[in-house]
Amino acid sequence: MSETETKYGIVVGVDGSAESRAAVRWAAREASMRHEAVTLVHVVQAVIVSWPIGAQQAAIAKWQESNARDVIVQARNDLTDAMDKPQPLEVRTEILYANPVHALVDASQEARMVVVGSRGRGVLGRLLLGSVSSGVLHHAYCPVAVIHADEVSASAPEGPVLLGIDGSPASEGATAYAFEEASLRGLSLVALHAWSDVAVFPILGMDWRTYQDQGQEALSERLAGWQERYPDVRIERRLVCDTPARWLIEESQRAQLVVLGSRGRGGFDGMLLGSASATVAQSARVPVVVVRTR
Repeated sequence: MSETETKYGIVVGVDGSAESRAAVRWAAREASMRHEAVTLVHVVQAVIVSWPIGAQQAAIAKWQESNARDVIVQARNDLTDAMDKPQPLEVRTEILYANPVHALVDASQEARMVVVGSRGRGVLGRLLLGSVSSGVLHHAYCPVAVIHADEVSASAPEGPVLLGIDGSPASEGATAYAFEEASLRGLSLVALHAWSDVAVFPILGMDWRTYQDQGQEALSERLAGWQERYPDVRIERRLVCDTPARWLIEESQRAQLVVLGSRGRGGFDGMLLGSASATVAQSARVPVVVVRTR
């Protein structure tokens, strides 16, 4: 399958939670901008019971089936309500019986993007602490957007797209995505680069200008060519000296969207998700897109 064709378009994991409904609304706007199809996926996970199987298990299965249909109907309604204006938007729905992480990761192989809520509901309605979103972030084959329930109120109305650049090749895909998002949304872009992964304290004789110059050089290299490709996007360069996750979370309070690469500086081929990306995706209150390359 080519880069321009995907089976599922934008996949949204839905479970009826507030975070899931926010994910649907965000995906609706994203799909409208990109003219992409949307696939709403609800995954029914088997319930392991300690009592003898029989009538109880049949009752649970019946409830799950009914709940799955209700979740899909609600998600479709949310998708329609979130669109700025009525327009043709291809919408597919799937109810799968599997492990939620495995199902969404499998779908990500043929998706443009996977959108998930930061937290969701367990099989009996209990809140899970981000187990599904975390699993998808670590294993998906395409970009993953993590949406919080309060993403609309948390996002700055006129805020920019915030891009984290760490100087690694893995951030190239994130840079491409961030510029495209800024152009589509008519926003400026803040490119933030931290030249150290740990907290830095003043050291006697340390030449700060050398590190600053190196950081500026790395930032310029990563942005080279993108301004020419997207002349409508205004760029603001930010250079910080330590702990990128802390600065990204701080800057996200003034942004509409945060875009990060899946691996950080020092990452290796088998590394699935950089620590800064994982921390920001879980802690920032605005939508965070972690760009994974196939």
